[in-house]
Amino acid sequence: MPSPHIKTWDIFCRVIDNFGDIGVCWRLARQLAEEHQQAVRLWVDDLDSLIRIWPETLQLEQQQVAGIEVCRWNTEFDADVQVADVVIEAFACDIPTLYLDKMAQLKRIGQTPVWINLDYLSAESWVEEFHGMPSAHPTTGLRKTFFFPGFTARTGGLLREGSLISARDSFDAAHWLINMGIEPQPEALLVSLFAYENPAVASLLAAWANSNKPVHCLVPSGKILTSINETIKQELVVDDIYLQGNLRLQVIPFVTQTEYDKLLWACDINFVRGEDSFVRGQWAAKPMLWHIYPQDEEVHITKLNAFLDHYTAHCSRPLANTIRATWLAWNQGENIESYWHQLIPQLIEWRGHSQNWCDSLRNQPDLATQLVTFSTNRQG
Repeated sequence: MPSPHIKTWDIFCRVIDNFGDIGVCWRLARQLAEEHQQAVRLWVDDLDSLIRIWPETLQLEQQQVAGIEVCRWNTEFDADVQVADVVIEAFACDIPTLYLDKMAQLKRIGQTPVWINLDYLSAESWVEEFHGMPSAHPTTGLRKTFFFPGFTARTGGLLREGSLISARDSFDAAHWLINMGIEPQPEALLVSLFAYENPAVASLLAAWANSNKPVHCLVPSGKILTSINETIKQELVVDDIYLQGNLRLQVIPFVTQTEYDKLLWACDINFVRGEDSFVRGQWAAKPMLWHIYPQDEEVHITKLNAFLDHYTAHCSRPLANTIRATWLAWNQGENIESYWHQLIPQLIEWRGHSQNWCDSLRNQPDLATQLVTFSTNRQG
């Protein structure tokens, strides 16, 4: 339901992970505007990334896109910009000093904006402890609240539009595939592959080529295509089809956020990456494999295992063990072929588990709704 309290929002986003950071911020901005009728301004330092996922965007300093005011976040920040009622710095990106000074001025006259640090998604146990924790700025005294998306009731939840599940359930996959120029192969598993560069792709392609069940793999043009081309010693581009054994690999265009959801809904198994597509893969309620954003000293593997603890808690031990082994091998660039052959006989159970996991996540309020509720109840 729309919020009766209409506020102005500034969301600051620095693009680090190509499409993960901007993907999350753009979905949030759209949901705040469309479902909660909030006035949203998005500051982004890399418009190219937004253009890829939302092509209506132009290379302009300021523009209206899908009901959102989109502004280029330049090094020299405009001194005339007015501070919003709610200020979100996404993923600890540090808002401009000039803007922070203006927030401090408002505080001195009793008009303190609500300041939120929207952090990265994690399933680690400490997230529940730090979600909602305030922190005072050392020089201005402004209070910033840490908001952690997550998978449990003691976190900020996940982005989920109100119409998402009904749209998924009424989706006509066959019609969409035809419009995309995709002709699914008879009896084949339809798989989407969206990932970072990964040496493990060589063993994955071998697993598919040698599989008893045919695999039709759809690869949106992106980073993983570099690894595929290195493996097969060819230069595949959009619309190319590569055949080997029981594998049919088809390169498709990089799709918008809206179309990416449909790709996930259409496929039997989805390889997802980063944060945005990872969350959308869960709402698709389909079997998935996650390629987490790599970090130094393998910090990402700790995060991966923390999620797997939640994700596999209520499925059979054989399936839980196979999922964990496969995901770890994929994320550590190891040989994945034998794990794939172990997973496929468990596909029916995996499908049921994916649906149950999605249903359990729906029990939480979504992230945008929680942010609106928080900003309504909190002043500064």
